[in-house]
Amino acid sequence: MNLNPKFPLYLPGVKNANNDNVSIIGANLREDITTIAYYTSGNSRIELKFQNNYSTKDYASFADVLSQFIEQSQLENVQRLGISVPGPVLDGKSNPARLNWHLDVNEYQSKFGFDKVYMLNDQEAAAYGIGLLDDAELDTIYSSDHREKGNVAILAPGNGLGEAGYFFDGKYLRPFATEGGHSEFSPRTNVEVEFYQFLNNIYGIVSWENVLSKTGLFNIYRFLRDVKRHPEPEWLSERLANGNFTEEIYKAAMDEDVLICKIALDTFLEFLAREANNLTLKLKATGGLLIAGDIPQIIREYINKDKFYEKFKISDKMEDMLKNIPILLVNTDSTSINGAALYTAYFTE
Repeated sequence: MNLNPKFPLYLPGVKNANNDNVSIIGANLREDITTIAYYTSGNSRIELKFQNNYSTKDYASFADVLSQFIEQSQLENVQRLGISVPGPVLDGKSNPARLNWHLDVNEYQSKFGFDKVYMLNDQEAAAYGIGLLDDAELDTIYSSDHREKGNVAILAPGNGLGEAGYFFDGKYLRPFATEGGHSEFSPRTNVEVEFYQFLNNIYGIVSWENVLSKTGLFNIYRFLRDVKRHPEPEWLSERLANGNFTEEIYKAAMDEDVLICKIALDTFLEFLAREANNLTLKLKATGGLLIAGDIPQIIREYINKDKFYEKFKISDKMEDMLKNIPILLVNTDSTSINGAALYTAYFTE
């Protein structure tokens, strides 16, 4: 995997020969699946050798999963470990809300004998991984003729709502994490006030993650069904109970023209455009907006690009800035683990 020149990442270690021919384990931790992979580095790139998936809930700790991967793969003397986690990382430790694992880089370095261990928030890791993508893995939602260099925003709804960015230092893009998905959601219309009250009764404080995530899409759907009384076909109820909720909503909207599913997706995308607007303004992301995460990948054929752009650029005073910001959709889900491995290979000089 080579670096994409469109994303000039700050990786000072690419010029250090000590970072070539390094063996690396990369891991992406999620509440459902933990993915672990083996890489080698060289010539400013990383090469994926193999990877395995594990059911997160089947293991008492990340160390247990890592031990099994190393044993199964018959690996010895692996030099570095890079971990992507769905939560904040503070002083090499993390306790992600959606995982029952306490994570500590010092524990893994001591127990497994790695030379270096790094742990990144999953969206910061994804930002590094996006720098490895081919152009074919990026769909254009909006392209501006008047493009400026600058910061870049990343918005990624999936199991949770990931928000991150790149700081442009004049030469390089420097990824950073945020916990903006946990900022408070605010309604704009009378119907949205009803929706807010519906969520407030469930959660108390209503965050954007309660709206823009897999749970958030379900919240929108059940509000439409239970409060606004949109009819739900009986066959759809059975599918939603037994299948992947997002995929079933998408298929029912696209293939069966089910009104409640179309309204749910339209509402989700309108909220996505609005929070994309919020994040872009807060980061002054004149360099672009990247939409990532599981949900946009699943529903990308449903997305009306022109409508999304029109909703995105609405602002009281900043429309002139927003209307020129390019918007790209990431259509692969391997960015976090690859990014963790890339960072582990080349961030240190």
